[in-house]
Amino acid sequence: MDRLDSMQLFVRVAELGSFAAVAQQMHVARSVVTRQVAGLEAHLGTKLLARSTRRLSLTSAGATYLEKCREILSLVDAAEGGLTEDSQAPRGHLRITLPFSFGIRQLMPMFGDFMKANPEISIELEFSDRRSNLIEGGFDLAIRIADRLDPGDVARKIGSSQSVVVAAPAYLKLHGRPKHPRDLIQHECFGYLLAARSSWSFVIDGETQWFPIGGKLDANSGDALLAAAIQGLGITKAPTFIAEEAVRERKLEILLRKFPTPELGIYAIFPSNRYVPHRVRVLVEYLAQRIGSQPRWDAILKLRAE
Repeated sequence: MDRLDSMQLFVRVAELGSFAAVAQQMHVARSVVTRQVAGLEAHLGTKLLARSTRRLSLTSAGATYLEKCREILSLVDAAEGGLTEDSQAPRGHLRITLPFSFGIRQLMPMFGDFMKANPEISIELEFSDRRSNLIEGGFDLAIRIADRLDPGDVARKIGSSQSVVVAAPAYLKLHGRPKHPRDLIQHECFGYLLAARSSWSFVIDGETQWFPIGGKLDANSGDALLAAAIQGLGITKAPTFIAEEAVRERKLEILLRKFPTPELGIYAIFPSNRYVPHRVRVLVEYLAQRIGSQPRWDAILKLRAE
């Protein structure tokens, strides 16, 4: 039995609270996981986990051992990384959670180029606009887009995006153009289910203010709302990385240009209390450089207004 492998397995079981969940993540039989942990307990001569029909819980010895395992594994990762990262190409597997629209529209080409330049890296992507628990999901990294971070997030900002209020020329011809955010309540506005659905925020005189909206369509996909706007069904507020193509092709027009929306940060989020492997740091640095301080999608803000 490899001691470090067993420690890593025990930490995963303790974090997920389930042999089955760890087995599923590692693509092995549940019996393999239980046998490894049982072997570790036999070696130590003490019970680390209290088992019941419903759940696993740490014993007092297990809780103490868990913290020591985390410290040891972090030191091992740091030691190995420090010796190899300057002389070896990044290698290994990356499991990443990332948002649908931004991931598919913007990140996939970057991931493709990264994998071509780093052939010893393999990547597993899970697309979801919902916030995932990195430890429970077994993720090495999350890409998140938000106007602010949550307390306790371990993150690096790798880019930004503005949001724009847009509508199709056909809609504006029928219903007119709002002149001020307060006019939006008179229009058909789409709500994004994973954010505030009944109001939109704008920066006015240096302060963020919220204005009510209403409409008959809500969705959990920014691309779906954009498609509805292109059809002339109403107005949507979309990040520039989603709206860019439709605005350039004049399928949509930017409204309320005098009233900017709060900036959205694009963040790389790391599992807390863990050493960040070399392969993760190399990818994050690559993405930060590709996105840049002036992302190309924000260039539509400078296009001539219709």
